[in-house]
Amino acid sequence: MTGPLHGIRVVEFAGLGPIPHTGMILADLGAEVVRIARPGPSAMAELAGATDHVLRGRVHTTADLKNPADLERVAEILRHADALIEGYRPGVMEKLGLGPEQVADLNPRLIYGRMTGWGREGPRAQSAGHDLNYLAVTGVLHSMGKQGSPPPVPLTLLGDYAGGSMLLALGITSALLERASSGRGQVVDTAMVDGIGLVAQKIWALRGSGVWSDERDANLLDGHAPFYDTYTCADGRFVAVGAIERKFFAQFVALLGLDPTVHGDQYDRDAWPAWRAAITSAIARHTRDEWAERSAGTDACLTPVLTFAEALADAHARERDAFISIDGVAQAAPAPRFSRSELDVPGVPDAAPITLDRVAQRWSHG
Repeated sequence: MTGPLHGIRVVEFAGLGPIPHTGMILADLGAEVVRIARPGPSAMAELAGATDHVLRGRVHTTADLKNPADLERVAEILRHADALIEGYRPGVMEKLGLGPEQVADLNPRLIYGRMTGWGREGPRAQSAGHDLNYLAVTGVLHSMGKQGSPPPVPLTLLGDYAGGSMLLALGITSALLERASSGRGQVVDTAMVDGIGLVAQKIWALRGSGVWSDERDANLLDGHAPFYDTYTCADGRFVAVGAIERKFFAQFVALLGLDPTVHGDQYDRDAWPAWRAAITSAIARHTRDEWAERSAGTDACLTPVLTFAEALADAHARERDAFISIDGVAQAAPAPRFSRSELDVPGVPDAAPITLDRVAQRWSHG
């Protein structure tokens, strides 16, 4: 690998959700990631299919962490690692003899990355949970959807990934940067409930300024404003409208052929029902692709709502090489992009794990 993390060695203890995604991010950026899984079928194999391409770009091995011989080999690998990532419940790694203090005796320069949903303290710390549960207690889930209906179930992106893996990857790289001056490792303690709150900071800021209500479907950015919502087209497909600023709203209104003076000021909430009715009617006159063509090259902030399959064929994505194909499977390309550090195309997830001894031998001589 030739990315900016080239030369960094990471041990990933196999888990669900944010841990494999963190391993993928670090591997995409050039780190050498060794993923240690328990023997036997993966807990996610039934859902992910035969090959989970989130596991791309790293070396795979297995270890029975309750077996003293395997545990000794894992300890040898950790002596030569730069970082460790794990997502077990609080206390599990300590019981295995692989907690931060125990591992620090093996390698005082190791960055120890931990991921939990609830955090390591508090009344929920030992409870099971998933993305939806973490969103539910942070206020974020309640803010989604329309009045009179239960909150919708969003994709597992805000908790597991935006509030989880992305934050852990940032924490790992920040600790590596600090280690360059201190020479010492440290623990990076990441909780998805904390990360979700951090991602939602703009909403907290708006709420603190008195311009965001706890009432659902009553705010500028939650679908209540007619100029920030989705609409149904003549063919039953959808467009997204994000014309928040006045200059963009003016172009949007002109694109729809509406009179900007008829329904009142854009930010007058009393005028929003009339604006919504007019926009709904106008957009329903043409198909989604007709609107996409009409809005191309403008600042009307109107875009087609694409399926995953359509996103792959989108001209903008194609020109930017935003997606790649690995072993015939379409997936997101590594990101971000660097001016000097070239990111390699990740390898296919290895179906044939190598042995712990081989990893330990390679790293000890590296």
